[in-house]
Amino acid sequence: MKTLWYIDRLTGEEKQEKVYGDFFIQLFYGSNPLSRLFSSLLLPLITRCPVLSKFYGMLQKTRLSRRKIAPFITRFSVDTSDFQDPVSSFATFNDFFIRRLKAASRPINTDPHVAILPADARYFVFPHIGNAEGFFVKGKKFSLATLIQDTLLADQFAHGVMVVARLAPVDYHRFHFPCDGFAHAPRHIPGLLHSVNPLALIKHAEILSQNRRMITQIDSPQFGSFLSIEVGAVCVGTIHQTFTPNRMQYKGAEKGYFSFGGSCLILLFKPDTIKLDTDLVAASSRGLEMLGKMGQSLGIALK
Repeated sequence: MKTLWYIDRLTGEEKQEKVYGDFFIQLFYGSNPLSRLFSSLLLPLITRCPVLSKFYGMLQKTRLSRRKIAPFITRFSVDTSDFQDPVSSFATFNDFFIRRLKAASRPINTDPHVAILPADARYFVFPHIGNAEGFFVKGKKFSLATLIQDTLLADQFAHGVMVVARLAPVDYHRFHFPCDGFAHAPRHIPGLLHSVNPLALIKHAEILSQNRRMITQIDSPQFGSFLSIEVGAVCVGTIHQTFTPNRMQYKGAEKGYFSFGGSCLILLFKPDTIKLDTDLVAASSRGLEMLGKMGQSLGIALK
């Protein structure tokens, strides 16, 4: 299996990612003959049949799944000191997966002209969507119009900024508002349930615009009108929206969470509205994701 590397924003170190379910990702998205066979025969069934992902998600809500928590914490070196509730309080693996964190563990940058990272995730950014190149957005396979399902709206962001946040199963899976803004009601777009692991994205660049997703337009005094898009993935039972639509929301407030599985967030900003932090841009220019924590700076307003 190809080794995945990312940059830890806190230390600046390059680290190797431990991939949950690496055997199955290699099996379905690898390049060997067996992987190609499974990809052609079984992958369409798995990605197009939400019942399979929902069933696997349901298993993570059973009492028996609780036995997976301790080995998972050990294997992936999860910092339990951040947890709002003790590990012993989780009745199922999904309870552990959708855990809340202590507010003090994720301090929010309070400068109103600074947008924050909306989730604990591995970030890949594109300061200019029109020039987007990299390990999973290539040529015409990735289409904003297809992603948003609205050609006129897509035109408004065609020369803007795109931020992709990939949440691995090991991560805190609640997502938050990156800045103050009036949040409209989310729009659901049905779709497939591919993995969003980079190995899958390399092979299927169009995944982000094919998977099930929810799109929320947010009107910000500092950053203008932007889009927050939650993308479901294999084994994700549901994208849960916990905020109240059609009212003002504040930076750092919880927007929602993902049930069990890998998942992804996309932020789209219009041109000349945000300047992304230089370390995020530098990492992406090298083809590396950067692991960041919710509440850290994403960029500054250009208005």
